[in-house]
Amino acid sequence: MNYRHAYHAGNFADCMKHALLVWLLRAMARKPAGFFVLDTHAGSGRYDLSAGPAALTGEWRSGIGRLLDAPPPELSDYLALVRQCGLYPGSPVLIAATLRPQDRLACCELHPEELSALTREFRGDDRVGVHRRNAWEALGALLPPREKRALVLIDPPYEAADEFMQLAAGLRTGHARFPNGVFVAWYPIKHRAPVREFFIDLRQGNLRDIVCAEIWLREPLDPGRLNGCGLVVVNPPYRFETEAPPILHALLARLGDGEPGAGITVERLIDE
Repeated sequence: MNYRHAYHAGNFADCMKHALLVWLLRAMARKPAGFFVLDTHAGSGRYDLSAGPAALTGEWRSGIGRLLDAPPPELSDYLALVRQCGLYPGSPVLIAATLRPQDRLACCELHPEELSALTREFRGDDRVGVHRRNAWEALGALLPPREKRALVLIDPPYEAADEFMQLAAGLRTGHARFPNGVFVAWYPIKHRAPVREFFIDLRQGNLRDIVCAEIWLREPLDPGRLNGCGLVVVNPPYRFETEAPPILHALLARLGDGEPGAGITVERLIDE
């Protein structure tokens, strides 16, 4: 598996992550005061699905390619932003498209080509800062923000064997720096064992108020295949637990192929 995100742009996991991310950003914007967004693994920002790596894998065809025609109302906000942005937008471009003048985004990226693309993308946008900075280090360095509210998106490539452990440690670091922040972490579901261990790690820390949202296209039994994915949300905004399930059901209705074990869940992992 190639972990450069361009190979997987617009696939079902991107659609799940981005649809819920848009909801979370809209929830943050319910209050007039500005907020800060930190995207720790930003990528290049936009992806051409008709050429290059995305065209080579074609994963987008069973993802965003199934959603744009006659979108269900639960996905209309997310898909309107996708159309507005042009080339398939990665998280930093989607985030920037929702920002108000009083909001701010910091994007962290280490890969030279993707960093260069991000710099070009946001040149002239005073709301967005692009940082050549290690994601895990950024959680300590860029938090707390000057704003009193923040959403932190952590979306690692999972190319290291200990990435789940790094993620749990990163959540603890960020939360210790800014306990009131909304922390959103994406994770793959190939088989259940790594996810169970990740949840145990979270429960053994000092984190509270955690909800996990998951979608599976099939029973997660094959460790060599991406069978589903999830988001862990620390300090979820009001109504996330009731409004995320319809979004996930709408995604599964379009993206699933009726394989055994397909489903969604939104459940509280740790109480407030």
